Amino acid sequence: MNRLTLKYEPDLDFVLIAVTSSLKDYLLCFKINRALSIDFVRISELSLELTSSGEPSYFSRYHYRIPETETDFFLLANKGTEGYLIPEMKQTDYFILIKNYLDEEDTDNFMEGLNRIPEIVVAAEVNPGKLKSKENLVF
Repeated sequence: MNRLTLKYEPDLDFVLIAVTSSLKDYLLCFKINRALSIDFVRISELSLELTSSGEPSYFSRYHYRIPETETDFFLLANKGTEGYLIPEMKQTDYFILIKNYLDEEDTDNFMEGLNRIPEIVVAAEVNPGKLKSKENLVF
């Protein structure tokens, strides 16, 4: 009997920025909004089943869209109710995911703006393809 194997590769067409900060999510959004003149707004929490128990874990999520370019920014908490969104990066507090991303120069300017915020310890770009739990970022 012939077997057909289906390989699934998630679409990772986005920029991922890891952010380390001790601020609560709403305060971090406030600081980013003021410093970079954007408007993160809280949206429904991201719900994922991370454990075999079937209990979903909820992660706070904020959204901002640039209408002209249809670029979407999502700020996601790494620590949820039942675990981590990206367990291999437990030292990271938040992720900023940028879909329909800007060019490299705009991304660098955005990261420089983030790193100028005193309450942000570090903001660095991460290659999502190298993460073990990259499928948690596809929503």
